[in-house]
Amino acid sequence: MRRLPSILIIRLAILLATPISGVAAVSAQDPIDVDKRLGQYVAVELTMDVSKLSASDRKMIPLLIEAAKIMDDCFWYEAYGNRDQLLGSISDSDLRRFAEINYGPWDRLDGNRPVVPGFAGKPPGANFYPTDMSKDEFERAELTGKDGLYTFIRRRPDGSLTVVPYRVQFADAMKRAAKLLVRAADMSEDAGLSRYLKLRAEALLTDDYQPSDLAWLEMKDNTIDVVIGPIENYEDKLYGYKTAHECFVLLKDKDWSKRLARYADFLPQLQATHPVPDRYKQEKPGSDTELNAYDVIYYAGDCNAGSKTIAINLPNDEQVQLKKGTRRLQLKNAMRAKFDKILLPIADELIAADQRQHVTFDAFFSNTMFHEVAHGLGIKNTIDGRGSVRAALREHAGAIEEGKADILGLHMIQQLHRDGELEADLLNFYVTFMAGIFRSVRFGAASAHGKANMIRFNFFRQYGAFDRQEDGKYRVNVDRFREAAEALSAKLLRLQGDGDYEAAARLVDEMGVIDGQLQAELDRLEEKGIPVDVVFRQGLEVLDL
Repeated sequence: MRRLPSILIIRLAILLATPISGVAAVSAQDPIDVDKRLGQYVAVELTMDVSKLSASDRKMIPLLIEAAKIMDDCFWYEAYGNRDQLLGSISDSDLRRFAEINYGPWDRLDGNRPVVPGFAGKPPGANFYPTDMSKDEFERAELTGKDGLYTFIRRRPDGSLTVVPYRVQFADAMKRAAKLLVRAADMSEDAGLSRYLKLRAEALLTDDYQPSDLAWLEMKDNTIDVVIGPIENYEDKLYGYKTAHECFVLLKDKDWSKRLARYADFLPQLQATHPVPDRYKQEKPGSDTELNAYDVIYYAGDCNAGSKTIAINLPNDEQVQLKKGTRRLQLKNAMRAKFDKILLPIADELIAADQRQHVTFDAFFSNTMFHEVAHGLGIKNTIDGRGSVRAALREHAGAIEEGKADILGLHMIQQLHRDGELEADLLNFYVTFMAGIFRSVRFGAASAHGKANMIRFNFFRQYGAFDRQEDGKYRVNVDRFREAAEALSAKLLRLQGDGDYEAAARLVDEMGVIDGQLQAELDRLEEKGIPVDVVFRQGLEVLDL
């Protein structure tokens, strides 16, 4: 008898396996205030000046947006499962819109609590693993690639576990996306961008992303950029192994980028200033690091789910980072929207009146930028040679890494200010940072960024870095704030270098929480109608193309 091709055997196994995570019958439950949930988001039109785009750039953008929409489809599957089945089962248009924003029936800004009737809490492994799989079963399974970045875990008809590569699960989708990238590459007037797009197209088909990551870092003069593919591992809260699909279509702001370029030269000396013994800072940041500012043309997938990304530090591949460095992308139009619509109202409500003027967009931009810079510093591999920090800290790696990036970013600002490389009042950075904690902690425990901010708020409070006044507003104590930043930097760098999973778990459990006082502040912001995040009106219909 003729044997079926292995790819068909895998697909048959998937079809016959246990239903994918997230699928559940919709039934009645207590009424939900959908208007209040939707009120967490403020709509922003994602526009920018496209008047200087060349004719070829204008032709490329629709192709890249079409490829982005394919990543959006893939992320829906990873985060939930069958999108059409879910949305088709929701008759209320507002509730359906809420599910669209959150890529599933759960509220990403409220610890992934179910909102659509009939659903329990979100599986920590999203749809990357069978929902009935235990950790013990996974760890006992002898499967090549089970902890890979680009694989699903599924059940065979006999109940055993199997590994399904992304290139198999998404074969048809990746073929369509790859063709779009190649077509865009052929239109590009920039040789570096053309090379990257073709290598990225190949990566979508093979799950080998390192060559295209390197090519992406080698681009220098391109105006249009695109970040596309399975990238971040935040959606996998079971182990933190699996990456999720997303896409940013970007337009470089070359004037702002020139202002930022000088800071890349300081990275080696900033690495040397970290407040830890030398063995925790033995890795050297890549020499090809860039800082650039962009306006976002289009968000899709992971970066568009719930809270929206406003800065990027990529690639995540530790080997690429150590060899070539990273590129830090500041998403200026999205950042400005969050500053104007969210951070300023928070500052009006929670920051002491005489420190309120220190909340500035330039400080917000710099704090965010140096957060991304700090992702490329520190240590990527445990100091005892046991492997990567990401593998050692597992599901807590994201929260610890985000916390490290925030606090090391502040440490770097302090160093550059001391050396005369940042001229603004240091209090601008501190007070804006404090207001930023209130902004980000509202992303909730389901977000690595939210957990990181909870840890930092509780740590800084214990250190006396700020005081809560009788009027309910917060005042930064400069000296204690500086000391707290140094102490938390040292703690997180040591924890990563030691690869101490148990200590990371304790820190998250003990300090990654919202206590009664902090919850009261967040309730105040909600009562004032201050949104938690933005939702974009985007696409060709809002661009003047």
